[in-house]
Amino acid sequence: MGYHVVDPEDVSPLEDRPVDARSISDHVGLENVGLRVYRAEPGQQLPLAYHFHDEQEEAFYVLSGTLHVETPDEEFVVEAGCAFVAEPKSPHRAFNPDDATDSVEVLALGAPSVADAQPYEP
Repeated sequence: MGYHVVDPEDVSPLEDRPVDARSISDHVGLENVGLRVYRAEPGQQLPLAYHFHDEQEEAFYVLSGTLHVETPDEEFVVEAGCAFVAEPKSPHRAFNPDDATDSVEVLALGAPSVADAQPYEP
């Protein structure tokens, strides 16, 4: 059996991200689910690109601030305490807009934990 209590502040930020991104799943060695905490300042986006996943289901739970998610059909505005869910093959880009007054903090969950992100060109 294995149990973990993790303070995201104790997790090293990912070096390949322009925002503060911390992988809890990597920190504790989870293999079947990706669990990350993101903090994006105004003008920053969470993923590296507008993308979709072949298999992975992805959910963003907004801890604080307001998350915006661009999709081919519309832009969603996700307030703190709410979640945005993207099914496989559903293009999306999560971001904090340039004119935001506050940062946004998000708990992101992806399962299965596979590197299947594909770039999407609108």
